[in-house]
Amino acid sequence: MAKASIVGFCPRYHQAVELIGRRWTGAIVRLLLSGPKRFVEITHGIPEISDRMLTERLRELEAEAIVQRTVIPEIPVRVEYALTAKGHALDGAIRALARWAEEWVEALPPATAASVAPRRTPAPQRRGE
Repeated sequence: MAKASIVGFCPRYHQAVELIGRRWTGAIVRLLLSGPKRFVEITHGIPEISDRMLTERLRELEAEAIVQRTVIPEIPVRVEYALTAKGHALDGAIRALARWAEEWVEALPPATAASVAPRRTPAPQRRGE
């Protein structure tokens, strides 16, 4: 089988990088590679992600058929998220990126890692307030 050329712009590659490269998406996929998880298990596995952001990313991944949402009719109702075959196909890419990061990306100290997340700046106060 011939290797594909890596020269020039490839719209499929660009679309894939934009999808997987979105904030928190890689972490969610990497966590789900170990098996199905409930929402709360994902939030514990990725402590800095907000519920709103996790919901948004899971919906995007579900729309792309990378993640499957399963409702288990118990009392209370249980919802699990798992990778589809398309999602599991990312395993090699995720592992390769993890190996690259171990070799080339400098680890941030814990206090610095938390500060990397965007912060909300307070709205400027009006005169007289």
